[in-house]
Amino acid sequence: MSMELTSTAFQEGQSIPRQATGDGRDLSPALKWRNLPAGAKSLALICDDPDAPRKTWTHSLIFNLPAESRELGEGVPAEETLPDGAVQGSNDFGKIGYGGPAPPPGKPHRYFFKLYALDTRLDLPPGVTKDQLLNGMKGHILAEGQLMGKYGR
Repeated sequence: MSMELTSTAFQEGQSIPRQATGDGRDLSPALKWRNLPAGAKSLALICDDPDAPRKTWTHSLIFNLPAESRELGEGVPAEETLPDGAVQGSNDFGKIGYGGPAPPPGKPHRYFFKLYALDTRLDLPPGVTKDQLLNGMKGHILAEGQLMGKYGR
């Protein structure tokens, strides 16, 4: 099953606005979703860049978003635990929260925002890595949705 993931900041395949990048205010873009499957207990969101030079670069990890939520506002604070109980992992900048696009000069990179509906809440601590989060989600993914934006210098 596929969920729909959209943003008011950019359309699928279009440029991510400067304010959502390392060259701007580094604010996570607002996201909205719909078509969640029945039985979803929580959501997880991963933002990464598969075009990074050495490896796929993780820009943001959030898990245990409430299943009844339908959006994340712009500029999610860089806190381990958010007011709604969602938990943030570590990005590849070595920080909690969102780290916006900051690619080397050249061809624009693609940034994938991937949303997962899970049949459970994850018993993982703040600051987990993408590999740890993916491991915890194994066998629990009910549906996925994604939104891709581009950014280059």
